[in-house]
Amino acid sequence: MAPCLWVFGALCWALLTPHHTEVVALLAAAPAIACATSGRRRCIVLLGGAGLLFALAPPTALEPDGDGKEPHAALVTCCATLGVALACYLTAGRKLRLLRELEQLRAVATAAQDVVLRPLPARLEGIELAGGHLSASRGAAVGGDLYEVLATPYGVRVIIGDVRGHGLAAIGTVAAVLGSFREAAHEEPLLSGVLRRLDRALERHLRARASGECPLDSHVDEEFVTVLLLEVRADGEVTALNCGHPWPYRLHEQPVGPAMARQTAPGEVLPPLGLFPLPAELPTARWSALGVGDTLVLHTDGAEDVRDAHGTFFPLRRALSEAAGPGPLVPAAVVAGVRSALLRHTGGRLTDDVALLALRFDRCPLSATTALTRPAADAHRG
Repeated sequence: MAPCLWVFGALCWALLTPHHTEVVALLAAAPAIACATSGRRRCIVLLGGAGLLFALAPPTALEPDGDGKEPHAALVTCCATLGVALACYLTAGRKLRLLRELEQLRAVATAAQDVVLRPLPARLEGIELAGGHLSASRGAAVGGDLYEVLATPYGVRVIIGDVRGHGLAAIGTVAAVLGSFREAAHEEPLLSGVLRRLDRALERHLRARASGECPLDSHVDEEFVTVLLLEVRADGEVTALNCGHPWPYRLHEQPVGPAMARQTAPGEVLPPLGLFPLPAELPTARWSALGVGDTLVLHTDGAEDVRDAHGTFFPLRRALSEAAGPGPLVPAAVVAGVRSALLRHTGGRLTDDVALLALRFDRCPLSATTALTRPAADAHRG
């Protein structure tokens, strides 16, 4: 509509002004407007042709007094219109090619990001899951934060971590740590063995980066990763190993009023991976068993350290309680509510990546077989 309105306005001006006012040259801008707005080449050709026709029209069409136009003026107007239309036609073609390439790159980037930080299942071994991520790099879905949940023979194992720095430069380290966890979680019977495998994988990755030549590999000697490992067993017992990562929050359902959010009792915390060698004995924290409906919310430090325009820190505990609300907890609603509150608090301007992971334990204490056979046994005794 914009180029059509421009042509209509120029013609109205030409008909309503004195004969000595030359406004037909303004029609040469119509193809440029079409190129900047819709970018359709057909529209550019039609507007360019219309401009040429009006420039070559008899003088009496736009000048009621009948005074003719000088031949060279009409020729200049035609040349200007033709030049602008040709330039816009070529520019529109290049624009369409770049848009197609951008769509292909986005599809490739989305596939790669899904491989690195793949979507979580909605439910896994009696645990309802939901995860979310906000990248500080505009247009990226993956940054320096990582998380994964796997069902293994030793229970449901969870990792959440934060690579030094943020954005696209940290994706290589994220991929190395997650790849090692996805293999070690199924093979190592102890959580400490998983952590040692991660430490060795990170060491190999950093050594390879230090020997290579990549503009993103500055400050490799200062690279580290904070990691929190959890193991949730079938009875709800939780085992944790922490390497410099924030402790998760535990939500309890409330029939009336918002859910209660409290941070888990902190145990001994190891230094982040990559800074120092792991000690011979790893301090493992054990928490009280999760009850039906209890929810663990794991997060990275970006959710606590983020500030608004006035320098106020984000109230994560309050946001968790408000997002949970009364009644049964829904992990997806908790993650979505906290993400929305974060974006409102910061005005959409994040300075660090943020990762959230909610796990709701709702496994029935009795197995399905026991639950079905017990009523029959009671009836037989009666």
